[in-house]
Amino acid sequence: MSDKHLSTQFDVELSGISNRVLEMGGLVESQVAQAVYALTHFSGETASQVLTQEERVNHLEVEIDRDLSTIIARRQPTARDLRLLIAVSKTIGNLERVGDEAARIARTVQRLINTGVSSRLRLPVGDIEFEANLAIALMRRALDAFARLDAQQALQVIKQDNEIDAEFDGLLRKLVTYMMEDPRTISASIDLVFVAKAIERVGDHAKNLAEQVIYIVKGTDVRHTPMGDVESVVA
Repeated sequence: MSDKHLSTQFDVELSGISNRVLEMGGLVESQVAQAVYALTHFSGETASQVLTQEERVNHLEVEIDRDLSTIIARRQPTARDLRLLIAVSKTIGNLERVGDEAARIARTVQRLINTGVSSRLRLPVGDIEFEANLAIALMRRALDAFARLDAQQALQVIKQDNEIDAEFDGLLRKLVTYMMEDPRTISASIDLVFVAKAIERVGDHAKNLAEQVIYIVKGTDVRHTPMGDVESVVA
């Protein structure tokens, strides 16, 4: 078998892996959106759909991980190809954890419904929806950066993660105020704190994905690196 044929076949395998990562990313992005919809509409049915979808996400992670091990063993890739495979391994772990956060939100919705919390109870659900929309948009941009191997776009994702952190801090203060003003909201507000934290973690995972894109393209691990140094790497 010629080297050219082997190289072409390897490229096909790498492309297939990347496409399945994007499929997994699309699934978890949808999970988060559905989980937030379930919260804002008090929909137990939608919450159940999120939990069902978690099984597909977990199955994809196992499939991709298995194929990564096979490719590394058979092809013994070097340089950028090896960086891609390492980054994919870390990326699917982050995506699986995004699915876990969506499932956590869905279970919270089910608990709120089962305990009889009224959707009319004065709570900042709209603020949580706003935070979630920021996180979903950030995840979408991170996945797009991965699809294009665009380090500049990945850099913007890392910078924008601070917006979600600030939104979480504001939500936390608002929920504390609600609990102080109306003791009836204490239990539900505590649940919403965990929901808001889950969404904030989605933003963190989007940032992690963006860092892996930079690693693939530039060959430099920028985790836990000051922003000025990250910008120098990408420039």
